[in-house]
Amino acid sequence: MSSRQIASSTLWQLGSQVIMAALSMVAVKLVTIGLSKELAGYYNSAYGSLQLFGILADFGLYAVAVREVSRAADRDRALGAVTIVRCGTIAGALLLALLLVWFVPSWQATPLPIAVTIAALVPLFTLLAGTLRVAFQVAYRMHFVFIAEVSQRAVTVALIGLLILSGIRASGDTGSLYLFLLMGGIGAFLLFLTSAIFARWVLGVRPRADRTMAIHLLRLAAPYTAAYLSLALLRQFDVTLIALLRPDFALQNAAYGFALRITEMAFLVPTFLLNSVLPTLSARLARQEDVRTLLGRTLLILLALGSAGALFGLIWARPIMLALTSPAYLASDGHPGADTALAIQSLAIACGGVMLYAFYVLLAQHAWKPLVSWLSAGAAASVLLNVFLIPRFGFVGAAWTSVAIHASLAAALFTCSMRSLPPRISRAALARWALFTVASAAVLLFLRWVTPGGVWSLIGMAAGAVSVALLAVATGLLRFPQTLSPAELQKQAE
Repeated sequence: MSSRQIASSTLWQLGSQVIMAALSMVAVKLVTIGLSKELAGYYNSAYGSLQLFGILADFGLYAVAVREVSRAADRDRALGAVTIVRCGTIAGALLLALLLVWFVPSWQATPLPIAVTIAALVPLFTLLAGTLRVAFQVAYRMHFVFIAEVSQRAVTVALIGLLILSGIRASGDTGSLYLFLLMGGIGAFLLFLTSAIFARWVLGVRPRADRTMAIHLLRLAAPYTAAYLSLALLRQFDVTLIALLRPDFALQNAAYGFALRITEMAFLVPTFLLNSVLPTLSARLARQEDVRTLLGRTLLILLALGSAGALFGLIWARPIMLALTSPAYLASDGHPGADTALAIQSLAIACGGVMLYAFYVLLAQHAWKPLVSWLSAGAAASVLLNVFLIPRFGFVGAAWTSVAIHASLAAALFTCSMRSLPPRISRAALARWALFTVASAAVLLFLRWVTPGGVWSLIGMAAGAVSVALLAVATGLLRFPQTLSPAELQKQAE
């Protein structure tokens, strides 16, 4: 596939996430208006508790499916096999989640069991839609995914907005909590329904059941299940551990959960770029073509995204969280708040892109052993550190654990990927990235200094985003990976 297709696919996904991020910010604001701080904590805890099981339900299938379907001669047959396996893993993982939440003794007298049961509608329909997303990804028709995802989030926000308009304000009634969660389930169902219609009527996809290929995919994906499960443990399980280890978990997760939403959005952008590159990378590796230039340009973009995201989170943590929540959620009188969590977690954003890059490079080569080994070790270290630090320091301990584990895994996995498939990236390119990072830091610090707060902070953040984008263009970083012919690659090497 050409660089134009990779760019188009990534931009559609990025555009979707930008709009969805904006709508999510509106949703977060509405939740903080409609629910008391304690119920907002239960709201975050419900979704946080399901994150781990959502990854388990995915079973490592998405990335493996993109690779296998892009290579398959009969894509309907391959997609049908993915559908069979995905339905089984979704049912098993979500049932396990519900059994856990209903039988943990410390949660029995809280609204959490019912909240998680209602919130489970979101991963159920989102993962079903994700099965069909494979077809759009491989066909480079991601504009249909854009329509489905944006419609989902817009409907969810509109429904929550109607609850606010009906008079729900800072409610301590658990019925309000359940209604807010149900709105998310309705939006997720719309995502699945829209995706199914587009897949059948536009792409003509009609998945056919194939037991043999389903077993083949299950075997291929099984090693990556451990890898993705480890990723979930080190990135999302801390919310569940806070709920298990802290008696004040609702208030802890009220602050921490909203900050995590911002960092998760930052992690999604490199994931979408890598999902766009993966079909081309897999196909070229199968043809034994040189992919080092493709990898070098991909890595350069990820470095730029990581540094920009980290700088925004670190410098603008307080204005961002104030815009999303209210002063009650921020640090005050020596007590940490949502802005504290975001500032710390921003350091993990800088490492996240490199870690995901190495993950996908190893995935494309089916080199699952180093992935499973390192990620399993990272997950174990994360759980141990969190068990030690969360009772003492709450979400601050969890945030610093996340930074330490992300930095360690980025270094370890990148070293593994360099040994097996090194990218072609010049010193001049790395110098441009360093210049971009320094210039972005200077611009963002200046804008943060000159903006007094309130609406001016929003204007300053918007100006900062535009300035960073212009700096990326000026330094030559905003160039999507290209697929060069073997002759062009040989000429470049010479």
